[in-house]
Amino acid sequence: MEKNEICVIYGKDYKEMTKKILRTSELAELIPSKDTLVGIKPNLVSPSEASYGATTHPEIVAGILEYLQENGFQRMVILEGSWVGDRTSDALEICGYRSLCERYGVEFWDTQKDGSYQEECRGMKLNLCDSVRKIEFLVNVPVWKGHCQTKITCALKNLKGLIPNSEKRRFHSMGLHAPIAHLNCGIHQDFIVVDHICGDLDFEDGGNPVVCDRILTARDPVLCDAYVCEKMHYRLEEVPYVGLAQDLGVGSADLSKLVLHSCQEVEEELPYARKIVELRDAVEEVESCSACYGYLIPALDRLREEGKFSMLREKICIGQGYRGKTGELGIGNCTRKFRHSLEGCPPTENQIYDFLKEFLER
Repeated sequence: MEKNEICVIYGKDYKEMTKKILRTSELAELIPSKDTLVGIKPNLVSPSEASYGATTHPEIVAGILEYLQENGFQRMVILEGSWVGDRTSDALEICGYRSLCERYGVEFWDTQKDGSYQEECRGMKLNLCDSVRKIEFLVNVPVWKGHCQTKITCALKNLKGLIPNSEKRRFHSMGLHAPIAHLNCGIHQDFIVVDHICGDLDFEDGGNPVVCDRILTARDPVLCDAYVCEKMHYRLEEVPYVGLAQDLGVGSADLSKLVLHSCQEVEEELPYARKIVELRDAVEEVESCSACYGYLIPALDRLREEGKFSMLREKICIGQGYRGKTGELGIGNCTRKFRHSLEGCPPTENQIYDFLKEFLER
């Protein structure tokens, strides 16, 4: 498989689909030797089943493991760290990865419990988890989905699970896009298997899955994400970290050179509508963490469905940029000095919903 290629397969048997597309992509030929330590990095952002639209289907990772073992590779690990506010250990259980690791005899490295080191990433110093230095060939297994702050998340952003929680918070204070691009200079992903089974096109934490039943493979994370942008009807400039990563030499966003291998001649178009686009005008966000913002938007959507969203007259403030400041209505510990503020780091979707509903009905 060449770096300007993307392969796609459709179906319902996700494990066998994965094995088939890996054979087509000739993954085994890309790994230096049978003794290479292969790291498999899924998206386990939170403890929710893959059908919810946020996390990587364990059947896909099972297909990767079976394919590698059948081709004589025995040194594999799965590594990941959930977002700030959730424990990876909970996601490991609920998402089915504990039993997966036991079935295939592979270790799971929880990067939330990892040490860290500083790496120079093309002009930006970032803290990476120690596990990164141990991996010799990284297989990234992101979920194709929307994101309430960066609009899309796929190959490039999925590497955030390989940095400490403290660095995840710092990424948000830096505006996300630049550090995500530079992160991909410090961590090289060798191969990408995209879970496009039922990702949520609005929220990175799921809840509104869109069934597509597709798996893709790629070698260039920039090309992969540029393709995702196009299919989700975003211009490249609307997702700045993709272009920034290209400028830093991570890969190419030039879709005119893309060679797409598909099992079907016609691909279904994804919907244009985005809940985040419709609801974000009610929010004043400054350096907010993904979990906090990611729980706010679904709570607002619930209020809209109940006809209460139109009652909102105050902007909802959220994010680290409000620490120590005062205001009227805020979400999270960073707005604790506001007149009306909901504590939590992060507060849950239900807590935000109840808080805002009470605020609107007072």
